[in-house]
Amino acid sequence: MLDHCSISHKGGIVLWSRSFTPDAAQLASSSASPVNSLIQEALIEGKTAEQKYEKDGYAVKWTFVNDLELIFVVAYQRILQLTYVDDLLATLKRLFVQYFEPFLTAFVASIHTLNSAKNAASQATSWDFAKAFEGWDTIFDKVLRGMEEKAANERKTRWKAPARPIEELSTPPSDDQSTVPSNNPDTSHDEQQIARNVQALKNRLRGRGRQRGRIGRLDPSSGRDSHPNSDSEATPKKKNKTKTQRKWGNEAPTESEMATLDFSIDKAEDTSGQVNPQDLQSLVDQSSLGTRTQDGMYEVKDWEFGSDKDTNNAIANALKPLEQKPASTSLGTIGSLFARLTGSKVLTEADLKPVLEGMKQHLMKKNVAMDIAEKVCEGVGETLVGQKVGGFQTTSAAVRLALSTSLTRILTPKTSTDLLLSIKTKRSSALSSTQQRMPYSITFVGVNGVGKSTNLSKVCFWLIQNGLRVLIAACDTFRSGAVEQLRVHVRNLSMLGVNGATDSKGRVELFERGYGKDAAGIAREAISYARDNEFDVVLIDTAGRMQDNEPLMRALAKLVAVNNPDKIIFVGEALVGNEAVDQLTKFDRALRDFSSASGAGKGRGIDGMLVTKWDTVDDKVGAALSMTYVTGQPIIFVGCGQTYTDLRQLRVANVVQAILSD
Repeated sequence: MLDHCSISHKGGIVLWSRSFTPDAAQLASSSASPVNSLIQEALIEGKTAEQKYEKDGYAVKWTFVNDLELIFVVAYQRILQLTYVDDLLATLKRLFVQYFEPFLTAFVASIHTLNSAKNAASQATSWDFAKAFEGWDTIFDKVLRGMEEKAANERKTRWKAPARPIEELSTPPSDDQSTVPSNNPDTSHDEQQIARNVQALKNRLRGRGRQRGRIGRLDPSSGRDSHPNSDSEATPKKKNKTKTQRKWGNEAPTESEMATLDFSIDKAEDTSGQVNPQDLQSLVDQSSLGTRTQDGMYEVKDWEFGSDKDTNNAIANALKPLEQKPASTSLGTIGSLFARLTGSKVLTEADLKPVLEGMKQHLMKKNVAMDIAEKVCEGVGETLVGQKVGGFQTTSAAVRLALSTSLTRILTPKTSTDLLLSIKTKRSSALSSTQQRMPYSITFVGVNGVGKSTNLSKVCFWLIQNGLRVLIAACDTFRSGAVEQLRVHVRNLSMLGVNGATDSKGRVELFERGYGKDAAGIAREAISYARDNEFDVVLIDTAGRMQDNEPLMRALAKLVAVNNPDKIIFVGEALVGNEAVDQLTKFDRALRDFSSASGAGKGRGIDGMLVTKWDTVDDKVGAALSMTYVTGQPIIFVGCGQTYTDLRQLRVANVVQAILSD
């Protein structure tokens, strides 16, 4: 059963609506309405594909009539499996336009002639929608009743012939007439197929049981394990002819031999205890250093796509006709699909289907997750259906402009990405109050091996260069060497200095309590220590964990709930596509769901992203689009190297250029 149905203009004017329950009517009129949330969180942000949107236990589906600027919306309880909603929306759209197209055309034309949305809203009150759409309630009731009856009949048909039990399907046939299959060829075929599927499943389960405890998979050609179980079975590696063999014997090693094997000496200092300048220079890439603003603030560089020439010509090359571009380029292939669209033409779904399919393949080649690529292309198609274009160039430019606009909307930050401004705001508010000043805390979370500790140190270098005192909290109490890794970073950052100074030991410290301790308690102690010793920022390093590991995700949510950090930054790799969506979605959901009901961080999710290994993907920057689409949160920094200066900011225009380029 539906809860709510409405027909609105894209300007926000509701032409017709129907609520089927008192609760739905009350909810539809409130600011927490799922329809209002749909408009704010999906449509305005450019996520306009026909899909199911979920909010507060409701599922919402919608469709558009672009030439008349109409939005048809249906809301129902998420727990219900209403299979007829898509057909209902399509039927309502067709009938509503068929019956009231003259009135709707005049109404839309009158709105376009007005100067402002405020005047449009006041003008809309002069239109008598109840009289104009008289009789639509009867049509709607008839259509809805037909859809519900059809769905009910389909459910009854499915339940009349239940599937045979597995025991019967696995029993060999006998002479008993009760087990003879039906004469109906379709029924016989279905039962035979089910029996084969069940037998195949049993075979797989038996095979899995035989392989329990083994590593690898079976080679179907030989029946042997394709993964070696021991070093003797592994393929021998080619020996390096230039490698010096180590001699083993009964004699004790000499002092020179021991010196060559001793790697515990601090290479950053010589025998006199002085810092080696060459080793310090290796920690900073002068070519990637940021710039100083007029007020003395240190800003990291912007990431730029390719060379200056490529940056300036990326869009221009993408818009060239097919005959001017190689046939192998994906956007050139899309352009060839417009060859048959000559003259003035109103674009239809059939015209755009092959174009959008080519566009989806292009986005996936740029490392955009498949689901996100499909939704983006569907949204582009929704904005183009019904538009009138003319000529090859005009049609090609219209589609690419729609794609560029959609990408820009998705990537444009909805919240501030200026961390320095947030830190200064918190410091100034504390100075104006009588309370003790609390440090600004940032928690770094993510899966194993993405580079959380390394990029945390890059952020620390950026903060130190801006004159802030930073405390690094070693809350990864699980991974061996995690504390020692941060200790090395703190030592290096202490020697680098600020503005040419030779020493900045007072600006960065490490707070650690060893291994095997509660990470939430260490973070709480670190924030208290930073408050008492007047540190400006606390950077909290956490242990890497997989997004499906519920106990570890609960522990991370406990850290968030207990300490309520100012920022929660998810650290992810630029190399992943679909995996990035899964990781980010589950991290954000776990933090929100597992936060303690009494904790200050209840309901907290991901506040921003830091994408690592950005220098390895060239123009395949689709991970940025996928991550931003899933959470709606901005990418604050990207890591692109091995030194402390290899940190970049993302500009939306540069990312869009990289995605659109061939």
